[in-house]
Amino acid sequence: MKKLLLGLCMALLFGACQKDDEDSPQNEAMLRFQFKFDDTQIRLDNLGNESQMPAGHAGLSPDFNALSAYFIELVPTQFTQIRDGAVIYEAASQAAEQGSTFGTAVKFDEAIVSDEGEVFLEIPIKDIPPGEYPFLRASVTYQNMDVRFNLKNLSPPLPNELNNQSGTIAGFIGFNSHVTDLLVKNRTIAVNADKTQGFWAFEPNLDAPYQDLFTTYVEPSGVLTGQAPVGTTTVVNILEEFGVTLPFGSCIVTGEIEDGLLISGDETEDINLTLSFSTNKSFEWVDSNSNGEWDMDVQAQTVEQVVDMGLRGLIISKE
Repeated sequence: MKKLLLGLCMALLFGACQKDDEDSPQNEAMLRFQFKFDDTQIRLDNLGNESQMPAGHAGLSPDFNALSAYFIELVPTQFTQIRDGAVIYEAASQAAEQGSTFGTAVKFDEAIVSDEGEVFLEIPIKDIPPGEYPFLRASVTYQNMDVRFNLKNLSPPLPNELNNQSGTIAGFIGFNSHVTDLLVKNRTIAVNADKTQGFWAFEPNLDAPYQDLFTTYVEPSGVLTGQAPVGTTTVVNILEEFGVTLPFGSCIVTGEIEDGLLISGDETEDINLTLSFSTNKSFEWVDSNSNGEWDMDVQAQTVEQVVDMGLRGLIISKE
């Protein structure tokens, strides 16, 4: 009798554990997103056509460290307008500052920022409306990337030029982001303001023995800031020809999902989506001296105007 009771208890206990495991969110089928940064991927313009560098401009392909997105939308048809698809993720936002042309601002302090190959986001597939989705839209807001640059016209006893130096750009390409303290690479600056599309902060990493030269001759904080002109950021919208328009100042990049994404709601296995962004000469400036390199003139206290940091295309693969 004792053995029978013990067996019943163990069976009940095993069944309860098994049910707990089955009900656990850890065992739900998930849709996962990760980023890829590809400097060999085709370079597109706003309409999704192959893009050439404008006359008088130059560009480089940055080495990306991280990216952030404000919302992700699965798009069922080429005619689906912004937010009429399945918006499966949206980051935190707040009321914009008084006088802003936007009603809200992304809370950058709370943003998810991910490097290539990291899981940026995962969502239970059961929470996604069933359907077939051939396209995806991602509202890209922030990017952190390493670039090369030159310092020109230094004064003796320094060399006249320091060329092919490295530095880090923290660039904002979303519609509006509220930024408090901004860590670029190793240095932090206080911003405490809403920043619209095109705001950037740059921290150099000069070769030895010139590490402290930038803070002495260029910018005491060690971080230079700037703003790309309004309307110059490339935002690839491959559905423009079907009447899909983007809100002004946004950076909602549209891409096609290879072989499409079919959601039934009964999935038992995870689906992983890789969002491959073209970084092919995605950092672009006015090349005032036609040398094809980003230059800063120390004596004149000028920097060649950054005009575009927009990502140059999106391809989504599935596994």
